[in-house]
Formats: sequence, structure tokens, C-alpha cells
Amino acid sequence: MTLPPLPDSAIDIAVRADDWRAAVELCGEALRRSGATSAGYTGRMVQVIDEFGAYIVIAPGLALAHARPGPDVLREGLSVVTLAEPVAFGHPHNDPVSVLIGLAVKSSDEHVHSIAALANVFNDESVIPALAAAPDAATVRGLLGVDA
Repeated sequence: MTLPPLPDSAIDIAVRADDWRAAVELCGEALRRSGATSAGYTGRMVQVIDEFGAYIVIAPGLALAHARPGPDVLREGLSVVTLAEPVAFGHPHNDPVSVLIGLAVKSSDEHVHSIAALANVFNDESVIPALAAAPDAATVRGLLGVDA
């Protein structure tokens, strides 16, 4: 199982966000810049959290921002946003978040494969703090085992 490419345009390092909503918007903007999604996808990612809560905070310090496949997903894509200051999403155990992974997929099968590939990466609990401290896009790609 492989993850989609992660170009420089889909990575933002040590950025500031006032709250979880702003952090997810940064993640969605990175997906849009990379060509994986159109602008509407970001709003749908926020809507998922508004509707279902902070279940996207999947591990201490890590959120997986995503929405269902839809016409605003142009191709499968990943984004990574690291925050200069962590933000709370309202998760009872895994807040605050310092790393967001954005995921856009065109089908349910792609979703399952990408989630499984990410789970393999994050089985190593040292990856989240290493991503949070990553100084550049090459380091982020190396930690996730993806190409540009």
C-alpha cells in the first residue's frame, strides 16, 4: 500500500492557526494548492468535524482531516501541516494537535488503502513528534515514506 505523492506545495511547516478550524483550513488549502482538490473540499472537511466531532484526532498530537469522495476531489492527495503552537480540537485524550494530515480520495477503496498505509507509518510512535519538529518538506516526505 502506498500513499499519494506529497509535493512541496502540499506541505506547510510551523504555521500558526488560531483554532482547529483555521488549522483544517490550512490543511485544505495545501490540498488545493497541490491540485488534489478544488476549494469546496476544505469546507466539507470542516463540516465533517462540525457534524461528527473531533474523531479525526486519531493519536496524541495528530489529526487526519478528510471528507468523503466528491466532485471537489480532483485526484488522490495528501497534505501535511505542522503547527508552531498546537491547537485543541476538543478530543478528550489526543489534544492538542500539532500535526495535521489532509487526505483527499476519489473512491472508498482509495480511502481504505490510504488509511491502512498511514496506520503503518504511525505504528511507530516516534513519527508524530518527528513530523512536528521537521524542518523541511524533504524530512516530512522521508518520515512518511512518500515521493514528491
